[in-house]
Amino acid sequence: MSETGAFRNRIPTQLRRSLPLCAVVVVLFFFMLNTHVSTLSPSASSIINGQQPDHGFPKKIWQSWKVDPYNMVARDLNTAKTWTTKNPGHRYEVLTDNNDMVYVEEQYGPQWINRPDIIDFYRSVNISIIKADLLRYLIMYAEGGVYADIDVEDLRPIKRFVPERYWDSLSEIDMVVGIEIDQPEFRDHPILGSKCMSFCQWTFMCKPRLPVMLNLVENIMTWLNSLASKQRVHLSELQLDFDEVISGTGPSAFTIALLKEMNRISSGGKEITWDNFHAMDESKVVSRVLVLDVEAFAAGQGHSDSGNHNARGALVKHHYHASNWPSKHPRYAHPVYGEVEKCNWDLACVEKWDHDVEAYKSLSIEEQNKIKELRRIELEKQREQQLKDQEQAIKLEQFGEAVRKAEEEQKRRDELEREMKERMRVEDQALKPLHPEQAGAEKKEGEGLI
Repeated sequence: MSETGAFRNRIPTQLRRSLPLCAVVVVLFFFMLNTHVSTLSPSASSIINGQQPDHGFPKKIWQSWKVDPYNMVARDLNTAKTWTTKNPGHRYEVLTDNNDMVYVEEQYGPQWINRPDIIDFYRSVNISIIKADLLRYLIMYAEGGVYADIDVEDLRPIKRFVPERYWDSLSEIDMVVGIEIDQPEFRDHPILGSKCMSFCQWTFMCKPRLPVMLNLVENIMTWLNSLASKQRVHLSELQLDFDEVISGTGPSAFTIALLKEMNRISSGGKEITWDNFHAMDESKVVSRVLVLDVEAFAAGQGHSDSGNHNARGALVKHHYHASNWPSKHPRYAHPVYGEVEKCNWDLACVEKWDHDVEAYKSLSIEEQNKIKELRRIELEKQREQQLKDQEQAIKLEQFGEAVRKAEEEQKRRDELEREMKERMRVEDQALKPLHPEQAGAEKKEGEGLI
């Protein structure tokens, strides 16, 4: 008799008959268990794993700068490191003046997005700040992730960019932005009006291939080509002032495009305007865009009730050390009263500036020249004082460095002196003469060790 037959004969007949049914039950049980696990909602899965679900937000951090990280000065490198330190699970890439064109040609070439017009346009633009704005929009359309200017420090992990109450609805969010300027009371001001309400674009997060990003790029292309025609110059020879940059490619353009897209996909009948975001106490989702309050990405500005960087809600810190582009694209400056932006959105200051400017217009040429001369003398005194302050600061810095080195040298000498004294104490103790009873004790102790 075979071993199989012998084994079968040892199993009761009723049990043998029930074996197929048991097998079917076991298979059904594991099938149902696997179905339950595979259909577990992302929010439930995230709770089990203690992690935030991704839902299409690429774990990629983007920055752009003149040089790569290997050639950055310590200030820029230290700021950039905060992104990788606080987000070890994210990829990180810096596009530079040497490889940005390669990136645009690759992503917008025939193998991917296939927009040769965008490639040609980007190649023709020579204004650095315009290219910087364009590049962030091109990157975020092509690949998505998190974009941050090189002088923006990361204060919190990126997962904190989305409040926990939205974790179970991340699939319904395409973009995360913050408020930058929230001063709508200036909307009718001739200079400040176009930039008094804006979303922040020095840091934002989005999923790839959002129509708003491509629309923004196309709007910029149309605007700059039109401006080049008006100036009767080639695109590469355009001249732009500060307000044209802000309204054409910067925060104002970014905000206008976002509001337009919000209204396009909105299911409600009421128009979405800046009133939906004025004086926000907490974040809100509007038309698939998660809008954070001003403290999140723009804390410490001194306006817009932006709070400070020590607050729990502050996510990044903008240091502005890379924001020297306004020197090439100056703001409007009155010959006597200077730039109204220096008021930093202070209402009383702006009103005084407006009053002074209007009063100046009513003066005769002789009176205007007299005020200009007084202003020139005042500015000379200010510049002399600034030079003295700078010289004093340099001297204090040099003195402080000298003091620090002297203190370090003194510490080193004190440490050497302590070491020498300790060594001398040990040597003196070993050479110290012994009394007869001590000698006898040492002898007995030595004998005991033999």
